[in-house]
Amino acid sequence: MEMPFLPRAAGFLLERLMRVFPVVAVMGARQVGKSTLVRHLPSLSQHLYLTLDDLDLRLQAEADPPALLSRGEKLILDEVQRVPELLLAIKRSVDEARIPGRFVLTGSAHLLLHAHLAETLAGRAAYLVLWPLTRREQQGLGRAGPWGELLASPVKAWPSLLRDMQGQREDWRDAVARGGFPVPALFLKDWEERQMWLRGYLQTYLERDVPTLRAVENLPELRKLMEALALRSGSLLNQSALARDLGISQPTVHRYLNLLEVSFLLVRLPGYARSRTKRLIKSPKAYLPDPALALYLTGGKPSGAHLETLVLLDLLAFRDAQVNPPGLYYWRTASGQEVDFILEAEGKLLPVEVKATPRPTPKDAQGLLAFLAEYPEAPGGLLLHGGEEAFPLVDRVVAAPWWMVV
Repeated sequence: MEMPFLPRAAGFLLERLMRVFPVVAVMGARQVGKSTLVRHLPSLSQHLYLTLDDLDLRLQAEADPPALLSRGEKLILDEVQRVPELLLAIKRSVDEARIPGRFVLTGSAHLLLHAHLAETLAGRAAYLVLWPLTRREQQGLGRAGPWGELLASPVKAWPSLLRDMQGQREDWRDAVARGGFPVPALFLKDWEERQMWLRGYLQTYLERDVPTLRAVENLPELRKLMEALALRSGSLLNQSALARDLGISQPTVHRYLNLLEVSFLLVRLPGYARSRTKRLIKSPKAYLPDPALALYLTGGKPSGAHLETLVLLDLLAFRDAQVNPPGLYYWRTASGQEVDFILEAEGKLLPVEVKATPRPTPKDAQGLLAFLAEYPEAPGGLLLHGGEEAFPLVDRVVAAPWWMVV
């Protein structure tokens, strides 16, 4: 199956980083398209591609790293986490000759979370995260939603701006079930086929990737934890409650959560805490970043939590494609007022609430209004819904169909 090359929102940033840093590491969960991106990006056409999934190359990398690095003037080293020792040889090579874009690395584990690896490449490497495909990337547009345009425009202009973007209409349940992993999103025609692929994906992750990271003694426990997180998608992360419900020790749950985060299969969304008068909840919210994977693990029907995950995926792709990444948070007070997402960029705030209903009412905007009252410098709030029209819902709040934005 030949994977088509679709432009990615992160491609422009990758090219910019290569002009500055001798090493650029492209990280992300397995099967999100890292290899396809680095093999087909025009600016990388002169790089020699080597994958450490190849046993012979891996053995050479372990036995004689400098010899492997001498194979080409510029190299793409795929799945570099399989031979962490190679990074020391890359450091020495960079220190001998600092050539921008000399090495492009990919990995399915977060190199920055390995302290000694991060120290090895400190000042020499830039790190870029690739998430599953956004809807606009699947359509060949190479971008996430118009979050930057919304941040730069007055609230009154949002409805016309979004109508002009001509987003592609779709039932959100179909988008959730398709997800963002390239193979099921682009090649598989129905949910039954996607379930088979996701089953194999999880099996490969648990049986191949997890043992490599040497962090799990009991794979069924990790699978149970992933199912529990999928059922609690978008909820506050309570490690003690997870440990109690699953019959797993709290230190083990803590370690497993870190492993999922390192593997880009868990997103911990922090609370927005720059409050003046409200007592805020600061525990993170937990998400599995791909809505189809979360849906598969719950074994149920698409829900509003899955639509929320779909929006989160788009926001993550937007955030991590920027030269100066904006902050991404949620907001919740001790009294229960809540906004799903807060985007903060260069002092500008954009609160976003997600509702699956096709007919939003002013009651659905209560969390946004509470946030806007607390932060009057925010120009307005955006309520994404499952309907067809973009319109002012209440003062300073615009309701818009999710498909106009995501």
